[in-house]
Amino acid sequence: MAVASAGPAELGFVEAAPAWRLRSEQFPSKVGGRPAWLGAAGLPGPEELACALCGRPLAFLLQLYAPLPNRADAFHRCLFLFCCRVPPCCAGLRVFRNQLPRKNDFYSYEPPSENPPPETGESVCLQLKSGAHLCRVCGCLGPKTCSRCHKAHYCSKEHQTLDWRLGHKQACTQSEYLDRTIPDHNFLFPEFEIVIETEDEITPEVVEKENESEIIGSMGEVPEEELDSMAKHESREDKIFQKFKTKIALEPEQVLRYGRGIAPIWISGENIPQEKDIPDCPCGAKRIFEFQFLDIIR
Repeated sequence: MAVASAGPAELGFVEAAPAWRLRSEQFPSKVGGRPAWLGAAGLPGPEELACALCGRPLAFLLQLYAPLPNRADAFHRCLFLFCCRVPPCCAGLRVFRNQLPRKNDFYSYEPPSENPPPETGESVCLQLKSGAHLCRVCGCLGPKTCSRCHKAHYCSKEHQTLDWRLGHKQACTQSEYLDRTIPDHNFLFPEFEIVIETEDEITPEVVEKENESEIIGSMGEVPEEELDSMAKHESREDKIFQKFKTKIALEPEQVLRYGRGIAPIWISGENIPQEKDIPDCPCGAKRIFEFQFLDIIR
């Protein structure tokens, strides 16, 4: 994904893709499934991936491949978004970053091949190239192991219990089936690739005028006094929401908007943060906007 500063946003659209395209070595952008981590360094642990409200493990929602060409240490860079799936939380959003230089111990210096690799028979990868083991349920770091077989790894007691109930109890002593019997735990979101396209530079004002003419045409019989009254009551909130709808209408299937330093499009005037409300980075630098997820795929 190219880095934007003041240009048009890059839009993400979900598409079905073969499993090999969504593996770590392809540096994918995707929603759902298990995260395709770049490496073990800096990965969030179970404590960081616990919902602040209910304490349950957060679910992986999406990842975005967003390298920084001017940073040698971030030649490969992924952003990972997690959320809580448990009502009434359904929030608890957290974002994590995983990055590597171009020359590293895990991936080729050259871009990945566009051709499918030879079939290896692996359906789900539960161990990183660095050797770190991943949870059988969610694909995050799994420091806990099954006390019986010592081969199945988990991030939490909750996921260990879930896996035991849905199949590991039977497969536990059958090591030859252990890595090939990963049941559907119904914890993961459906998996799709995120395909990136640059937003067309269509002037929003033109679309707004077209929308206005459609509205006026459909309200031709409304008395002028009533129209005046409606115009007077148009609030700042209405204008913000109308601007959002106008922008999204240009590409209604978009699920993601990306651009470092561009302005987000707000759906409401409530809770728009001011600069003083956004904490600085631990390094001391000011944070900037990078991507916006449109919650329409759940």
